[in-house]
Formats: sequence, structure tokens, C-alpha cells
Amino acid sequence: MSLRTRLRSLGGLAALSALAALVASTPAEAQPAPPPGAPAAGARLAIVGGELWQPDAEPVKDSVIVIVDGTVRYVGTDRAEAAGAELVDATNKVVTAGFVDPLTQIGLLEVDLEPSTRDTSAADPDPVRAAFRAADGYNPLTDLVPIARREGLTSVGVVPTGGLVSGQSAWADLDGTEAARALAVPSLALHVLIDDATHETVGESHASSLLRLRELFDDARLYRQKRQGYEDNRLRTLGTSRLDLETLVRALEGTLPVVFHVDRASDILAVLALAAEYRLVPVVASAAEGWKVAPALAAAKVPIIVYPLDHGPRSFAARGAREDNAALCAAAGVVVSLSTGESHNARKLRQEAGNAVRAGLPRREALAAVTSHPARAFGLGERYGTLAVGHVGNAVVWSADPFELSTQALAVVVRGKRTSLRTRQTALFERYRP
Repeated sequence: MSLRTRLRSLGGLAALSALAALVASTPAEAQPAPPPGAPAAGARLAIVGGELWQPDAEPVKDSVIVIVDGTVRYVGTDRAEAAGAELVDATNKVVTAGFVDPLTQIGLLEVDLEPSTRDTSAADPDPVRAAFRAADGYNPLTDLVPIARREGLTSVGVVPTGGLVSGQSAWADLDGTEAARALAVPSLALHVLIDDATHETVGESHASSLLRLRELFDDARLYRQKRQGYEDNRLRTLGTSRLDLETLVRALEGTLPVVFHVDRASDILAVLALAAEYRLVPVVASAAEGWKVAPALAAAKVPIIVYPLDHGPRSFAARGAREDNAALCAAAGVVVSLSTGESHNARKLRQEAGNAVRAGLPRREALAAVTSHPARAFGLGERYGTLAVGHVGNAVVWSADPFELSTQALAVVVRGKRTSLRTRQTALFERYRP
């Protein structure tokens, strides 16, 4: 099932609610303020007194995290390091790195049922849209940003949809008033859909999708070897445009990961073979039947992104979906990330991660699956995912265990700056409550 189809099936009520909120007449004074920009040069912020949870270490009580100019500069217990900094008191609270949902359309989608608010895909009948960039349509001022941020998300993957090769996703930090500032990585990964929805909309069977991909990567190999011949029109006809070929070349060279949205176990194995044949850097998304081939995924060192609330068949390709998929794959040694696969409900990521814990995923693995593992999957592990010195200063102070439903995010720090927890929803509530 494509991400777009998943949004249709799970996000309909959220879309209608969002439409109603947008139509409602909200006084100007009730509107939340725009997200502020980057911190001023030399800005220092310290989160002190909390219990620091890291996916790769034991909890640290009475911790001190100092962030300077948006970058973590100290992690430890020495309160003297916080001198002169803006203080965030986390006493008796839990502190984690900011959460990441790698498969959303936040910034591309406002109201699912209103076409004029969707920038999710290229308006192109050609199923190959490799050059299409989600970053070009990203709107950091969407109402979905503060809603997701209020629930502890500090970064998201912004993913295009449609076709066989949907285009390139982006990595966005949830702050800032300009796309250029919010987008940390404008070209994060190339997305390929091999699922039942693609079969229905594009007319590609699973086998013909793989055949088309081989043709595309063969064309890209030839183009890379003989660019001048292409420009001089001395090559055979290639199956896609020059800009698409340039993007595919980056995938062949390993500088652009390829995310394969695929569910069926046999298709996952076919994708692993294709990626090995062309020396791609693959990530498997959705992976409803990943548990069936977890040893192969682990042996190939291919990370996966799964939906924790997959608890049964939602398509023919996902007949083997089960709620302990993440737990089984992690136990086999697969690097597992979690995603809601949604935009309006990306805010529920921690709730879905809590369900993965209930289904057997160790709590520390669940924390990694929404922080460090998404960063590692896309080659950003040296900058994101943990509160380590040199990393981007994205952090959350929680009232308690973030995977418990009653817990609240009390402070959200993005790039070293404490952000507002006001949203359009809270503004409407404050304006119209009795």
C-alpha cells in the first residue's frame, strides 16, 4: 500500500477535521505566532535536572545538556556547564532527543480532500518522476508543523507519492519560517513504490515494476558512461528524461539512498537482489511481511521503516501483517525505524511506538526507532538522532515515559531553541471555550 493510499485509508477523519478547522472563522488574535527563526549567534540553552534517555546508554539522572548555536556542546551532569545559558528546568522529568517520523507529507499537505492544498506528487502521467523534489513544495508554515511538534516531533521525512518512482524526499526540522532554513537535507532519498496500489493505478504488476526499474538503472548506467553521446544524440533512446537520469545516477553512485515501499516477503527479497545488483543504498519501507525475511534483511544490513499499527491484512501484498513485526525484525538484528505513515496524525508517533513496545519491542529499541535509527538509515547518524556532542540540538522534555499515553511534551527544543507549543487547535480552544 502506498503512503498516499495509507493516508486515504487512515486519515479521512483527520482530513475532515482539518477542513472544518480551516473553514472556521478564527479571530486574528487567536492565531498562533509563526515559528521563530534560528537562534541568535552565541545563543546558549541548557536543559538541566532531567533523566536523560539515550538509545545506546543507561539513563542519566540529573543530567545537563548544553546547546550552543543550535549544536550540542556538552552532555553530562556538571551544572557549572550551564552557566550563562537560558535554562530549561527538567527536574523529575524525562529528556530525549527529538522524535523523527521519516514517512510523512507534512509541509506538502494541508487538507487531504482539497486538491489545492496538496503538493504531494508530480502532475505527470509518466510513472517515473525521479527528478521531482518534495522540497520544492515544502511549506514550513503549515498548521501541521506545530501540531506535530507539540507531541515531541522535531524532524520529519517529507515524502512524495504516486507513480512507480515518486521522486525525492527531504529531511525537515520543524521550525523556521522559510523552507530553505527548515530543510536540513532537501534531497534525502529516492522513493520507489512496489505494491498493490501501484499495480492498480500505474498498471504495473510486481514483476513488471521490477523489470521497469532494471531498465531505468541500465539506462542510467549507460547515461553515466556516455553523457556526451547523450547530449550529441548518439545514444539509443533512453526510457526517461535527462533530469530523471541524473537523479538515478546519484542512486547508482550511492549518494542518494533508495527507499522501496514494499510489503510482500517475496518482493522484499527481490528488492534486496535488485539493490545488490546495482549497488544501491536501500531502505525498505512499510515491510508488512518483513518478519518473514528478517534474517535476509539483517544479513544485507538493510534498515526498514515499519508501521507499528499494522495488525492484519490491509492488502493482498500485506496479508502477513502483524503487530509484532518491529519486535521480530529487531530481534533478528534488523535496524528498525517506526513511522505513522501519516501527516495529520504524525503527532501520534509516540503512541504507535508505545504499541510496538506492547507488542514486544524493547523500550530502548523503540526509542532508537524514533530517534537514532531514522537518522542512521539516511546517513545522518553523525548529526541527528541522539543528544551527543556535535549533534543538532533537537530535544524534548517529557512529563514521564514518552511511550505512555498520558505523558505530555513539556518543552520542545529545535536547533537549540525552545519552540512554542501553541497550535491552531489550542488557539481555537482558548478562544471559544465556555
